[in-house]
Order: sequence, then C-alpha cells, then structure tokens
Amino acid sequence: QVQLVESGGGLVQAGGSLTLSCAASGSILSPNVMGWYRQASGKQRELVAAILSGSRTTYADSVKGRFTISRDTSKNTVYLQMSSLKPEDTAVYYCSIHTGAVDYWGQGTRVTVSS
Repeated sequence: QVQLVESGGGLVQAGGSLTLSCAASGSILSPNVMGWYRQASGKQRELVAAILSGSRTTYADSVKGRFTISRDTSKNTVYLQMSSLKPEDTAVYYCSIHTGAVDYWGQGTRVTVSS
C-alpha cells in the first residue's frame, strides 16, 4: 500500500520561505511524475509544480521563479521550496504521484501566508 506523507506547512509572513516535503512509502511504479498541487478555500485544486523521473520540471506561471520542486528518488521524497511567498499562496498543498496506471495523493498540508 502506497502512502504519501506531507510535512513542512505552517504560517509565514509575506516574503518568507517554507519548504514542503512529501515522503512516499510502498511500491511505486516507475517512471512516474511527482507533483505538488494546492487548493485555496473556495477554489479548485491546481497544479503548482511537477517533476518527472528524469528531473524535468514544470511550474504554474504564478509560482515560476519563486518555487522549486526537487526529488530524491532514493528516498521516494519530493520537495517544494517556496520563497517570496504571497498571501495568494495560502492553500492546502497536496503531493501526488502519477504512474500512468494509478494516482496517489497525500492528505495535504496547510500553508498560510499573512500579509
């Protein structure tokens, strides 16, 4: 059984930084895409960033230049370094793994950015 456990969320002032981590346990098909999504109150879940097995990355326009996604394949862990945070980054952040056959999701970690 695959489990994803996120950590690193919290409250931060605008302009600050946070790093989210997501550790995956269990047998996961490879290659796969690991990603971070977020869902703000009253809004749909949106892709923030994703990283492929070959370390190719993609970012939402709203976070380009501020967020960096990385992965440690040996630890089945994906990270999201967030800097220059804005109040509009406030959301619950979810990590995911897409294998093509099945998608896995974490429970989410809340990030609140105060102005």
